[in-house]
Amino acid sequence: MPTPPVLSEPVSPEPARPSALHTRGAAKLLIGAVASDVARLGAGLRMRHVTKLIISVLALAMLVLSVTAMAMLWALYQVPLDAQSGLAGSSVVVEAANGQPLGRVGPLSDMARRGDFPNILVKAVISIEDRRFYSHWGFDPWAIIRAARANWAAGTVVEGGSTIPQQLAKLQLVGNERSMNRKLREALTAAWLNLRLGKEEVLTRYLNSVYMGAGAFGMSAAARTYFDKRLSELTLAEAAMLAGLIQAPTRYDPIRNLDAARARAAVVLDTMVETGAITAQAASAAKSAPATPRPSVQVARGGGWFAEWIAKSELPKIAGHLKRTMRVRTTLEPEVQRVAEEAVREAIDRDGKRLGFTQGALVAMRPDGSVIAMVGGRDYNKSQFNRAADAQRQAGSTFKIFVYYAALLNGYSPESSIDASPVTLGKWTPENYGGPRYGHMSLSNAFAHSINTAAVRLAMTVGLNKVTAAARELGLTAPLKEVPSMALGSNDVTLLDMTGAFASVRAGRPKLEPWGIAAFSADAGALRTLGAPAAPANTLQQRDALTRLLHDVVDHGTGREASLGPGVAGKTGTSQDYHDAWFIGFNDDLVVGVWVGNDDQSPMRGVTGGSVPAQIWKRFVNAATPLVRARTQPQPAVPTNAEPSATAPAQTPNPCDMEACAARYHSFRSSDCTYQPWHG
Repeated sequence: MPTPPVLSEPVSPEPARPSALHTRGAAKLLIGAVASDVARLGAGLRMRHVTKLIISVLALAMLVLSVTAMAMLWALYQVPLDAQSGLAGSSVVVEAANGQPLGRVGPLSDMARRGDFPNILVKAVISIEDRRFYSHWGFDPWAIIRAARANWAAGTVVEGGSTIPQQLAKLQLVGNERSMNRKLREALTAAWLNLRLGKEEVLTRYLNSVYMGAGAFGMSAAARTYFDKRLSELTLAEAAMLAGLIQAPTRYDPIRNLDAARARAAVVLDTMVETGAITAQAASAAKSAPATPRPSVQVARGGGWFAEWIAKSELPKIAGHLKRTMRVRTTLEPEVQRVAEEAVREAIDRDGKRLGFTQGALVAMRPDGSVIAMVGGRDYNKSQFNRAADAQRQAGSTFKIFVYYAALLNGYSPESSIDASPVTLGKWTPENYGGPRYGHMSLSNAFAHSINTAAVRLAMTVGLNKVTAAARELGLTAPLKEVPSMALGSNDVTLLDMTGAFASVRAGRPKLEPWGIAAFSADAGALRTLGAPAAPANTLQQRDALTRLLHDVVDHGTGREASLGPGVAGKTGTSQDYHDAWFIGFNDDLVVGVWVGNDDQSPMRGVTGGSVPAQIWKRFVNAATPLVRARTQPQPAVPTNAEPSATAPAQTPNPCDMEACAARYHSFRSSDCTYQPWHG
């Protein structure tokens, strides 16, 4: 019988004992595996950390950019981003009828291109005003810190930290208010200008707009004002003096304070050596031959009522409001102007205190309306208010010229009998000077003796509307209230306008407007002649009869103090309570108006138009008539149609505003854009 198999556990062979070499290999494998796992874990952690860090940085950058953008928007809010200059208005260089310079009215500016500024001037400005100009971003923190330290040490403000872009921002955009708010706007705006315009454009705008004193804006205007030179002609010493002016134009004005200007220029030269702009030898040479101002007569600041009237009133009528330098040849005659000023000043000095008046005014013109003298007060240096052209005062009895002219136009004659008896209109009862009462008298006698009751009755009989129409025909444009008292001059008018009305009578033509510009040009171009306004086709009706009435006033009426013999005609005027006193009249050569009174309208002590004003008129006309006859007419520039001579500049066609010029001057010829002289 076979033997059954024995069931038992399988027997595993006994493992072999490992050697030392095998043990070290296993350990390395284990350590490598663990290190690999740790490395993978660390890399993951670092990546997440870096990612978070990048996200944080980006978020912070976005926050900074957002804050910066908001700050820029705040700084530039309501700022005129297209501003080109800090100038206000244009400059007018005024000349007398004979070409004599009368000076400049308004700010002087000459816009130059970047290439027009010499390097030596640019280096001088950058060295003294902003030596890190080409390296900062519009504002310079280091300069601010340096200035703060210097000011702290000195105990006062001795140094500023503003850069050129900051100064430009202050000049043109953010203003000059002293506040931290404004200073922050200035810095941010400067950074924006620096980014948007670039360094060279910022520098150009700054050099063209910085105020240099004496009404000059920009370096080109300053070079003309102080040295009568173009920019390209400036020396190192002159460039340093101009650069030194920027800090304090009044304090370092070389015309008024040459020593201070030269000392400041020396500081600029030393700074230029420090910045490497020039050598020490060049600075020493410039100091040994310092700049000497040679003021330009043509662009020096002018002072006078006539020049102001031309620049601010007359020129805009024909040339518009131009932002450039204008040259104007006027009708003013210097010798006549001198006589006029003396006549007014002498009367105020002699009688003003005794009779209670402090001011006077005078306008003198030729029969064609060209103004040859204008006095707006006692002393222009003390008061620039023009009492001849701008003061609105009651005309008194000089206004009666319109009442009587209206009567002549409506059938009256100098011999007509009119009622001068007392009259009451409502609650108003006009009285005659001195209180006398009259009955009927001739129109001529009533006018000569300036009878108030006669003028009021005549105005009411003819019609107040016709009195207004007569005033308009003689050129008076002032608003007129048609009330009975208008016959006695209760409406406010100017001396210039009233004198123009008398000039209309003298010339025998309606609406002869006073004028003062004989020729003008823009930006140093050729002068364009204007001449007198052309005469209208119609003549003044009843001119001879009205002139006869005016002669009677001087011959045997209230204006006897103005008599210079036959040929003088005029009218006196005195407002209520002696507030104003007038005399306006003419002879063969002149039409002259005179006013005296007080700026506060306080009453004078019995001064009437037939006293002080008539005396001033007589003294002036007696002295001025020979001067006027020596010059039979104003001497404007060479007429447009004339052939150029060796001494006269050639006339060249200039663009013009035909609509404006034709409306202002009737001698304008639109076919070839020229102005034709008119000699009456």
